Amino acid sequence: MARWIEKLKSRWNVKNGWQVILILIVFACTGFTVMFLKRPILTFLGGEQGNTTFATVLYYIFILPLYNVILLIYGFIFGQFQFFWQFEKRFMERFFSLFRRNR
Repeated sequence: MARWIEKLKSRWNVKNGWQVILILIVFACTGFTVMFLKRPILTFLGGEQGNTTFATVLYYIFILPLYNVILLIYGFIFGQFQFFWQFEKRFMERFFSLFRRNR
């Protein structure tokens, strides 16, 4: 098996290389879904003008929680929900700890 798969297997603490491949597929599907949703969301937020600065700022505010939900959905579909649930919990802990440190 490729060294990079072994490195990811060790880093993510997963059992085998196929699980690494499934996790990478989940990330890819989530990224493509968010990419395809960008234009309709910007059109919704910015009206006919679409890609305005205000709409873009709102998009980046709304896309983070939406990305996380989509990631969990694809994780469930591909049988990797537990991995992504733990991944999300670690992400949220890090994200909110940034706000606590900056107070």
